[in-house]
Amino acid sequence: MTETLTEPAQGRSFPISRIMHSGLLLQCAPDSTIADAAARMSEHSVSSILISDNDQVIGIWTEHDALAVDFANPVHFNRPVSSVMSAPVLSLPSSTDVGEAAIRLKDSGKRHFLVTNEAGLPVGILSQTDIALNQGLEPYLRLREVRSAVLRPPILVPGTQPLAEVAAHMHRHHTDAVVVSCAEQGLGILTERDMVRFIARHTSNTPVSKLATRPLLTVSEDDPLIRARDLLIDHRIRHLAVVNQHNEVTGLIGYHDMLAGAEQMYLDDLRKTLEQRDQALAKSRQTLQLAERVIESSFEGIMVTDKDVRIEFVNPAFSQLTGYTAEEVIGRTPELLSSGRHDTEFYKRMWHSLATHGYWRGEIWNRRKTGELYLELLTITAITDDTGNTTHYAGLFTDITQNRKNEEQIRQLAYYDALTGVPNRRLLEDRLEHAIRHAHRKEMLLAVMFMDLDRFKEVNDTLGHAVGDELLLQFTRRVHDCLREDDTLARLGGDEFIVLLPEMEALNDVLAVAERLIDINRTPYRINEHHVQIGSSIGVSLYPEDGTTVQELINGADIAMYRAKRRAETAINCLSPST
Repeated sequence: MTETLTEPAQGRSFPISRIMHSGLLLQCAPDSTIADAAARMSEHSVSSILISDNDQVIGIWTEHDALAVDFANPVHFNRPVSSVMSAPVLSLPSSTDVGEAAIRLKDSGKRHFLVTNEAGLPVGILSQTDIALNQGLEPYLRLREVRSAVLRPPILVPGTQPLAEVAAHMHRHHTDAVVVSCAEQGLGILTERDMVRFIARHTSNTPVSKLATRPLLTVSEDDPLIRARDLLIDHRIRHLAVVNQHNEVTGLIGYHDMLAGAEQMYLDDLRKTLEQRDQALAKSRQTLQLAERVIESSFEGIMVTDKDVRIEFVNPAFSQLTGYTAEEVIGRTPELLSSGRHDTEFYKRMWHSLATHGYWRGEIWNRRKTGELYLELLTITAITDDTGNTTHYAGLFTDITQNRKNEEQIRQLAYYDALTGVPNRRLLEDRLEHAIRHAHRKEMLLAVMFMDLDRFKEVNDTLGHAVGDELLLQFTRRVHDCLREDDTLARLGGDEFIVLLPEMEALNDVLAVAERLIDINRTPYRINEHHVQIGSSIGVSLYPEDGTTVQELINGADIAMYRAKRRAETAINCLSPST
């Protein structure tokens, strides 16, 4: 069941329907296990899942609720999620304005609201993150320093403490993140989202130093809050460590802290700002000429199409973000920006929202003129005439990927490959370093495989980047099916991959994995109407025979792979650099 908070009679400013998560609502049955619910949340990178019985929402399970699970006894992961869900689910009408929603979030102590339409049916989820990412917060965030939102020192836990104790400690103190002291490895962080991922993976009750995320990203307490928010967006994380002038950690800051520090004056300013923005948009809809003058100087990319989705106007920010000039896109459809990463169902949901509500808001991958992929936060509004007929569509978007000026630096800090989602070189080296120490202590075999896809450049050149990207995605899925849970598949770049196999019993076990990888790559890939046949070359290095350091093992596998390439043009060979 849900408990509805009715909206008080106040002047309408900016409805939450414009910023809520309006995509497919993540739901599960009451008898679904906690582990299954956690796996679905982790897969979709969301902070909550609705519990539904016969199409009726009866509860919600969130990342914060995950802290109450007993990590010391993984059997509890198989309990039904209904036994740990929160009920009733608080909801708000979709017409509630953003300022009022911010007050309700603060007063209720909740982090999520179910958003309902006029018929009382669920249409979205509103979280504190949605409020914090709304542009109406920017005046407040620019004026306040980070220290003003840090209400208490961080909770510091030793890395030797087991996972179950840390989770219970976080739940008891109502905190969504803790700093982990990892001895010589430095400081790390453990969050509620990590806990959901651990449940999904049935992680055992191990010391948290092995689970914490490092390095600990920081922001100065003297910086404006807007810098903290931008760092959270750029790194796609929800917590930063706050440091003083001596580089000492004095607190943690996330979206929740930014909202908690907002006072009534900010809420009044927010309502006024959003009301002015709504009025400006309403006036701009009177004529396309007026809209062009208003949005010419906007920092957001803006595109206006006719009712048949043919581009009629773009602003300078559009050209700056996409690389296309107005002359190159006018008369064409937005399909020229398509990344190929979204299926037809995604676009069906988008157009259903436009037809039903007159707008759509969400994240979408697009491709610049240079071929580079970028992620944008997009809002599409249907513009109607006096009779209610749609005459135009207006799209406003902001690039929320890494800033191009510091793209190289951010890529070094990131741990996962942007396309395939598998670990990149940096995370691989961290895991390999850990695996080497473990193999030394246990006196067990450790193998590193270097994989290279033959004819991949030819696929890109002849069939296009979209087909090449899909080929890499299908390839990584096949490889994952051949590996154990503790094995690692990493992408170094292009068509080069590394497979890390820890705790192997014998060389024959390593060769058996290589044979499986060879077999799965023999089957042609089906991508749209194309059947793509590629080969691969594999090189293997072993610890400690071929090296005792990270670079020695990677370089050894690389050398072995090139030897295999030279020995046969089409055959797949597995060689150790020592052979």
